[in-house]
Amino acid sequence: MTAVPVPHSSGETERTAGAAASATSGRRSLAAALFLGAVGAAVVLLASGQTWAEGTAAVGAGSVPLGADGRDVTGLPAALAVVGLAALVAVFAVRRAGRVIVSVLLALSGAGAAAAAFLGASDSAALDEKARRTTGDTAAAVDGLTHTAWPHVTAVAGLLILAAGLLALRYGSSWPAMSGRYEREGGAPRGSRPAADPDRPEELWKALDRGEDPTGDR
Repeated sequence: MTAVPVPHSSGETERTAGAAASATSGRRSLAAALFLGAVGAAVVLLASGQTWAEGTAAVGAGSVPLGADGRDVTGLPAALAVVGLAALVAVFAVRRAGRVIVSVLLALSGAGAAAAAFLGASDSAALDEKARRTTGDTAAAVDGLTHTAWPHVTAVAGLLILAAGLLALRYGSSWPAMSGRYEREGGAPRGSRPAADPDRPEELWKALDRGEDPTGDR
């Protein structure tokens, strides 16, 4: 007799399609978050070491050129980029509420780095301080102050970290997590020894040698 295939109900088909779509969305969001977070943090660290502001300081009848890199202007973007990288890795080491907290930290790191870089794009305090040290005049100020594009590059990179954090908040619940050291399989920790078989005397003796009770419940 030929078996007649039973057609799947529309509800089951829809659930299967929904699960497949959710898995695909999770994989894509995971890849996007990793890319945005890693690239954003790397660019922030790189751009923070570049010259953000330039000017001159009057010394006698001449002038001395001065420059300030991002870390001279503000150390926040670089520090927050490191925090963001740590949070990006930690997202996969925690679950549930912990993952939400780490995702928020990742997003805040990006927002803070972007805001600090944006504010530093018009800052003159770092070069004024260099002018005072160079001239020995406590009232000296930098002349011909100009700013480069690096603060704006840093701000955009910070927004990439922010985007990674927002993706983690939205889709992080469907992402995989690092396996625990002791995963349970069938209710027993991985690596646990099976109970001794009472029908095999040699197993009973081995259990006694290990200090186990072979008469315990299996």
